[in-house]
Amino acid sequence: MKKIYISLALITLIGSFSWAQNFNINLYGSYAFADSFDSYYDYNNYYDGKIEDGFQWGAGLEYMTNHNTGIELMYLRHDTNAPTYYLDQGFFVNERFTNFDLGINYILLGGNRYFRASGSPLEGFGGLSAGMVIANIDNPDNGNSETTTKFAWGAKLGGIYWLSDKLGIKAQAQLLSAVQAMGGGFYFSGYGPSAGLSSYSTIYQFSLGGGLVFKMN
Repeated sequence: MKKIYISLALITLIGSFSWAQNFNINLYGSYAFADSFDSYYDYNNYYDGKIEDGFQWGAGLEYMTNHNTGIELMYLRHDTNAPTYYLDQGFFVNERFTNFDLGINYILLGGNRYFRASGSPLEGFGGLSAGMVIANIDNPDNGNSETTTKFAWGAKLGGIYWLSDKLGIKAQAQLLSAVQAMGGGFYFSGYGPSAGLSSYSTIYQFSLGGGLVFKMN
């Protein structure tokens, strides 16, 4: 959580500077679809679960290097659940089911490319980004929790309808991937941390949504 607070403080600092510079402030709200994850070494060594769908929100600060290129620092948050079947490697080995509480935080830096016909209020864009995901999982069965930080990347495509020179409404489709983020020691058995399976599974989160764009130049 400390890393999240530092990142948000950095975004706030840049935001205070952006009022006098060529920056955009982007506010995001999207519906993130569910994704599954699993690992099967053998019948006695596995996990199988999914990240449930839900609301994803966030904000970005984007420096416009010119009228059609921007560099954006973005933070996104998704609070959800991860219902999972996994092997309990306590005193007796048996399958357990836990509906984990999961918080996913993306901190990404990337570039956006814009294209717009002269005089049109509509502007299209596409972007690629890379950074990290900070995920926190809580086990309601025993009160244990764990946090992991992994590499993440993202891609998005959409459009903006400009209501004025300073305010636009954004619609976009976005794909986020947390590489090798789920599994292994990230789960807990009924007797403490699960110790047998160390493999991880990459997750993909596709979302549809939009937000608001504020031009600060």
